[in-house]
Amino acid sequence: MASTASRPGRVAKLPPRERILDAAEELFQSEGILRVGVQAIAERAETTKAAIYRHFETKDALVAEWLRIVAADYQAAFDRVGTEHPGRPREQILGLARFIADGLPTLSHRGCPFINSLAELPDRSHPARQVIEQHKARQTRRLVALCADAGLGDPEQVAAEITFVLEGAQVSKQNGSIDRVGERLMTIVESIVDRRRAPGR
Repeated sequence: MASTASRPGRVAKLPPRERILDAAEELFQSEGILRVGVQAIAERAETTKAAIYRHFETKDALVAEWLRIVAADYQAAFDRVGTEHPGRPREQILGLARFIADGLPTLSHRGCPFINSLAELPDRSHPARQVIEQHKARQTRRLVALCADAGLGDPEQVAAEITFVLEGAQVSKQNGSIDRVGERLMTIVESIVDRRRAPGR
């Protein structure tokens, strides 16, 4: 939902439901889920609380829908690398790492929406938390399948190692503890993949 257009001009052109989601994304990312009330979202979206509740039964439902959109962007990255590197699972894995590496500068200012949301939503029955957990499980399954297709030994272990690196890089960029995070991320993932490749692959 991000755009280089000025916000007032962009918002004016969006349908009501999209205006609400756009406002929610901006506020949840910059201020956190718990600190942002429905009234603040309504004001940012240039609408009313009643209009929000016409589209989303509760604030929790709005949070969950926002995170579904974020999750869809990440899942789309799997589809994109598959299209860009057909039949080349190693390059697809590195393409996913590059997707994370390229997004790190944004994370340094706003943080990972999944990590931030999990910190604010300890109740595992919360609908938004369930969205995150389902997304992460699907992401892991797809990564394990790529590792298997690439002929990497113990695909589940390799996928776990890569996941630890990808998520750790996001946290490190957010807290500023490591320099050249994107560059280091790519080097580590490539090293993991090449170390696990079977002879002749």
